[in-house]
Formats: sequence, structure tokens, C-alpha cells
Amino acid sequence: MKNRNFLGILFFFTYMCPALAFYFGADTHGNAPKFDPAATAIHHISDANIYTLSDGVIPFRIPLPTILYSPGKGWDFFSSGKFHAGEHEDGHYAYNGYVLHHGSVHRVVDSGFPMDQSVDIGHHAFTHKQEDRNGKKVDVNYVTYQGKEYRLDARSTLDGGILGGGITSFYDFSISKNVLSMILVSLFLFWIFRKTAKAYKDHPDKAPSGVQGIVEPMFTFIRDEVAIPFIGANKYMKFLPLLMSIFFFVLGLNLFGQIPFLGGTNVTGNLTVTMVMALIVFVIVNINGKKDYWQHIFWMPDVPVFVKPLLAAVEIMGLFIKPLTLMLRLAGNISAGHIAILSFIGLIFIFGQSGANFGGGIIGTAMAIPLTLFMMAIELIVAFVQAFVFTILTASYIGAAIEEHHHAEEHHH
Repeated sequence: MKNRNFLGILFFFTYMCPALAFYFGADTHGNAPKFDPAATAIHHISDANIYTLSDGVIPFRIPLPTILYSPGKGWDFFSSGKFHAGEHEDGHYAYNGYVLHHGSVHRVVDSGFPMDQSVDIGHHAFTHKQEDRNGKKVDVNYVTYQGKEYRLDARSTLDGGILGGGITSFYDFSISKNVLSMILVSLFLFWIFRKTAKAYKDHPDKAPSGVQGIVEPMFTFIRDEVAIPFIGANKYMKFLPLLMSIFFFVLGLNLFGQIPFLGGTNVTGNLTVTMVMALIVFVIVNINGKKDYWQHIFWMPDVPVFVKPLLAAVEIMGLFIKPLTLMLRLAGNISAGHIAILSFIGLIFIFGQSGANFGGGIIGTAMAIPLTLFMMAIELIVAFVQAFVFTILTASYIGAAIEEHHHAEEHHH
């Protein structure tokens, strides 16, 4: 009973504090800021240069190391605390020509702005506009200083413009919220496995207990149900460290992102992270591909000659589609879960008309809490399922690459 009471209180403060903050954010006339559910959801699942543990009544934010490079200016090293982040993680100060907007660093590119000092830009200094460029509508941010608007550049991204990014006036190599989360989870996993290994070494004949009892069933399951069946009993040991690293790394990040009061990070929902993991799998699979693997891609045996070029084109496309699906499946499922939870919480503000209707807020809260609890339970299952799916697909790709085929003519001889 005590445990249930504790979890209930924890859930209340985790998810109701933002609601209270929203109501307390009303001005002296009782007007609350307008709630934008889409912008709120995107903000919470995005990466940032500052680590926010709570968006509640008393927000707690941890500044992170900021490492920036501008071709015309050079390197800048400082703490994101220089921006003095406030409401919506917007910085109240500009530093060396950089500002913090929605948790991410932007660079002032218009001339006339003080570039070599710390400048107090005040509250609500940022504006957002849509402008026509080359016949396309693009989003542009501005910072207002002493009554004048200065255009901002977001950091450079190598997405080719597909996701709205591109090369800008500066590059961001900072330790972001997602990077810090990966470091923390990696250190925690290292500690867990060191402790488990020590327990096996010190007590080899003792039944598993504690952390060892949690790790061993998952390790054994991945080995016996994934690695051996898909790769083979004689070959799986070479790839077992990779499979275990993928499974526990993805699982650890998924579970870490389920803890709301630790920031609710969305690391495995970030396409950059899943893309790097998919590229690693792509390289390992193709480096270890046997002769038969490449033969079945470029010149399939036992297939009419006139069909082979067509099938080869399909197989070559498949080489790149496989890592693409790995990347998108994991990122899409994890991001969708975070967005669903935030959408249910948003019912509090939607029914409450952004704080103007307290009764509506109560109705929204009554609806949001059970729906959010349900989605958190589903997300807990998804955390394990997605780690397993990524691992089993990796094992199947490796198994197909190293498999030795026996064709009909070989059996005939």
C-alpha cells in the first residue's frame, strides 16, 4: 500500500506540476498564455543544449558544455548557463553573438548586434515568422534587442534540407541533453555488467540474485532465442557482443526516457541516433558478407538470365532499405509514444481553455491521468519490444550475410 501511495504522489507531482505552472503563469488579469499542443510535444521530444529535469512550478535546469564553431569567427567554449534560461527554455542573455531559443543554440547573423559580450535581451525576446524564399515558405526566428529585430540561424544539420535543416553559419558540437543521456546510460550499464561479472567470478556456484538475476535471463534469452537460431551455433560468438550491446543500449535508453522527473529524454526517438546505429549494422553486415551473399545480390543462381538484372536492382535497393527501416522503426515508435503521452496531458489545458476555465481543467485532468497511465504502461512494453526487434533484425541480417547456401546443382553432383 505504501508503494502504491508513493507512486501516486510521484505521478501527481510529475504530471500536475506543469499544469499548476501553467495556471500560475497567468498574468495579473488572470490571462494564461495560449497552449499550443503541437509545439509543446515537439519541444519535449527534441534535443537541447540544456538539461531540464522539471518544467513544473520550480523548474530545475542543468547547464551543459557548449562547443560551437563558426567559419568566420572560430571556436567558442562556454556553459549554456551563460544564457540564463527561463520560461520555455529561452535564454534571457545573449553571449558572444549566440542565444538560446527553445533550448537550442542559435546564432545572430544580422549586423549591429553586440557579438563579443554578454547582453541582457530580457523576456519574450524571440519572434517567429514564415518567409518566402525561392518560392518556398520557410520558418525564420528573430531576437529583439533595443527595439530592433535580428535574424537567427539554427545550427548546421546534414539532412540535405529533407527535415528543414541544412548548412548555416555555425556548427554545434556541444554535449546536448541526448548526448548526456547516452553517457549516463552507458556508465550505468557498465556498472551493471561489471557488478554482474564480479558476482559470477566471486560466486560461480551460487544461484543468481539481485542485479545478476535481472541481467542473466535477458542475456540468456537474446543468446538462445536470437543469436544462435539466426546466426548459428558455431558462428554466433563473434557477433554476440554487438547484439548484446544493441539490445541493452536501446533498452536502457528507452527505459531512461520513461522516467519523467529525469527529463523524459527521447534519445532513441532521435533520427540521428538511430541512423548511426543502423549504419554500424549496415557496415558490419556487408563487411562480413560471404561470397554466396553477394552472389545472391548481384547474380542469383538458379534464376533465368533475363530476370537477374531486375532482381539485382531490387536486391541492391534492399541493401539500403534494411538499415533505413531499422532507423525509422525505432525512432518512429519511441517518438510516437512520447507524443501520445504529452497529447493526453495536453487535455488538461485544452479543456481548461489554457487556464481560463478551472472546471474544464479538472475534467481534462480526470481524463488525462488514466489515459497517460495506460500509455506509460504500453510504452514500458514498447521499450522492451523495440530493443528486441532491433536486435533480432540485426541478427537476421548478419545470419543471411554469413550463411553458406547449397544450390540444386551442388546437391545433384
